[in-house]
Amino acid sequence: MIGVVDYRAGNAPSVMYALERIGVPARLVSDTSALASVDHVILPGVGAARATMASLGESGLVERLQDRVRGDRVPFLGICIGLQVLFDRSEEAGTECLGWVPGTVRRFPPVDRVPQIGWNGVRFTRAHPVIDGVPDPAYCYFVNSYYAAPADEAAVLGVTAYSVEFCSVVAQENMVATQFHAEKSGEIGLRLLANFANWDGTPC
Repeated sequence: MIGVVDYRAGNAPSVMYALERIGVPARLVSDTSALASVDHVILPGVGAARATMASLGESGLVERLQDRVRGDRVPFLGICIGLQVLFDRSEEAGTECLGWVPGTVRRFPPVDRVPQIGWNGVRFTRAHPVIDGVPDPAYCYFVNSYYAAPADEAAVLGVTAYSVEFCSVVAQENMVATQFHAEKSGEIGLRLLANFANWDGTPC
């Protein structure tokens, strides 16, 4: 059973609809007790990193997510802001984030239109079960003004070019995260979600 974290600042219903389309059992989780009954976790998000961290904190979910993802090692998928808050810090309002993946989230330089809105290519840097059968490059749907800069290149699974070449997919230990919206990326996104549902979290 996948738990889709619903913390009032995310897009959990859209992710639930995508999982329903591919027949994957899922439930919304909005409190600490509900997290105990799932074996995969998806953290979706739209908007700002500061608002996301505030909502997670007010719901008491930060510590419980830490227990399940970093302690119990359940497979984890972050989407959009759900990727950005994995890092130490975001330049967006100087936000301190979860710190599960070393690195910083930076604002795009003022070269292209910000935010990036629309379809863009993702080039994968290595194999991983969550991208099995996904074309390379894969064209996915983005909405972002900030991008992640991991401290360790080994955490990068996919890259995208927009003003700069940036990390658009992270994979570290039992965690995977996409800057693009998998739930809005058509058949490619659905394939990625199905792969995640079948992944046991083994590092790759």
